[in-house]
Formats: sequence, C-alpha cells, structure tokens
Amino acid sequence: MLVLSAADVRALLTPEVCRDLMREALVAVAEERTFLPLRTVIRPPGLAGALALMSAHLTGPDPAFGMKSVCVFPGNPLLGKDGHQGIVTLFDPETGEPLAAVNASAVTEIRTAAVSALATSVLARPESRVLTIFGTGVQARAHLNALTGPGSGFGFDEVRVVGRTFDAAFRFDERARPFNDPAEAVSGADVIVTATTAPDPILMADWVAPGTHVNAVGSSIPTTAELEPALLARSVLVADRRESLFHESGDFLRAAPLIDRSHVHGELGDILTARLPGRSTPDEITVFKSLGLAIEDLLVARHLFTTAVAAGRGQHVEF
Repeated sequence: MLVLSAADVRALLTPEVCRDLMREALVAVAEERTFLPLRTVIRPPGLAGALALMSAHLTGPDPAFGMKSVCVFPGNPLLGKDGHQGIVTLFDPETGEPLAAVNASAVTEIRTAAVSALATSVLARPESRVLTIFGTGVQARAHLNALTGPGSGFGFDEVRVVGRTFDAAFRFDERARPFNDPAEAVSGADVIVTATTAPDPILMADWVAPGTHVNAVGSSIPTTAELEPALLARSVLVADRRESLFHESGDFLRAAPLIDRSHVHGELGDILTARLPGRSTPDEITVFKSLGLAIEDLLVARHLFTTAVAAGRGQHVEF
C-alpha cells in the first residue's frame, strides 16, 4: 500500500490540476455515475470533535472506490492545527485491496478551494474585482491561493480578510487587507468566502449587495451555519449536491422557515455541464453552499496514486 503525506499531496496536486479533477467529479455526479451515501457522523459524548465517514464509488470505464475518514475538531486552529484531520483510503475497485492511504487534511484543503473556484467561475460576475474572506485558517488561505494565485483566471484587485480577532486578520497574509468590522469588509465586495468554524451566522443579508457571489464553505454539519437565513432567501442557491444540502447543511436547515427545497437553483455539476444556467442577471446574489463530496476526495486520491507511482513519491508499506 502506498502512503502519501501532506507534503506528497502538496507536491503532486496543483490548484489548476485539482480544478480539473473537481470538474470531473461534479460532472460525474450530474451524470449519475456515482454512488454517494450521505456521510456518517460520529459524535462521542465528551469528545471535542466528530468523525465523519464519506464513501464513494465511480462507475464507467475507469472506476474508482474509496472512503475518507475525517475528524473535525473546531478547536484545532487555536492550537495551530488544521481543523480537519484524517485519511483518504483508495481501494482496488475489482478486489477491494487497499491501494493508498492519503493525508486527508491536505486533500480537503486543496480540493475544497478548487470547487469554490469552479463555482466562482460560473456564478460570479466576470468583472469581479474585490474579494472578502471570512476566516484566517487553512481553508481561508487555500481559497486565497485558489482565487488569486497563478493560473486562477480571476482578476481581483483587492483582497480583504476578517478574522476571529483583528490580530489574526492582520497576521493572515500580506496579500490581504485586514478588517475589524465585517460589514465594512463586505461593503463593495464582489465575491465573499466564508471559511470559518463559527457555530452561528457571521454574514448578514443586509451587508451583501446585489450582484455579489458567496462561497459558503465553513459549515458542513446540521448544527452550525455561517449565513443569515435571510441571505439564502434573497439568493440564487446552488449546491454541490441536493441530497447533501437537504440533510447536512445547517445553513439550509436554519433557513427552513423562509425557503423550501424548491428554492434551490440546482447543483454545480448541472451548471458545469450547461444543463442549467449559472448567473442569469448582474444583480443576482448567488450562493454556492459547499459541503464536500466523497467523490471529490476519491478522484484526487486516484490521481495522486497514479502520479506518485510514476514519480516514485510516497512510501510503500506491506499491509
């Protein structure tokens, strides 16, 4: 079995390649070539975090089979650690043999931001110039790199950041201007990313101007939400997957008094395959609610396995 560390993942997976892999994954979902059970979340009493089990199978001429076991510990950023810790296991789809164990933190870091970049490319206004990021942790930095780095394709002139404290925002990255007031940070923003561990909404509807695109990334469980329900009610809402949104998204569930399932415009894969339009008018507020799908982790793991074997990277262990 091949073991790939976080350093191996970062060396072998560029944001540009990851965007292509995420497109492939979301198109496979749209074309119903995946088996994706809802994630199983285990929350032992007294534990400061939870364990999520996310499995996937891809059919077709190049099948794949695997699972991500990821621990989510919201207090980790205060310890200087990623809030997501775990392993992506790639199995042989014919025999079930474990082929690779891949660092899940690095995979989640890069692929989540790559999906947001895809959503931004089809939902944000082409003339978008101001990017505001809520959060100063691993995902905030990954989104900064994915949306402003080389090959990103976006033309942001200004990046703003809001942290748990002004000091955290100040120390975040020299490319981002720190803000203490979140409403001020959002004023004039064209694209907003919420990548926090906040249990309750930190982005309010009245702050968000017409024409803005929002990538809501931080909350992936039913009990937490980053967006005020009124913001979802005002928006064109896009999901990575409807079933996941309806059962796993605290943002959607808290907005239930204002919206129902018919409010959802569609899935990102349907937009990427042109089955649905993306942004229809310049004044729409668009929201992409990212929950993360096991098929995304699976296609990254398969790519990393093939690439690492060819490059002689990683550690082979008897298993």
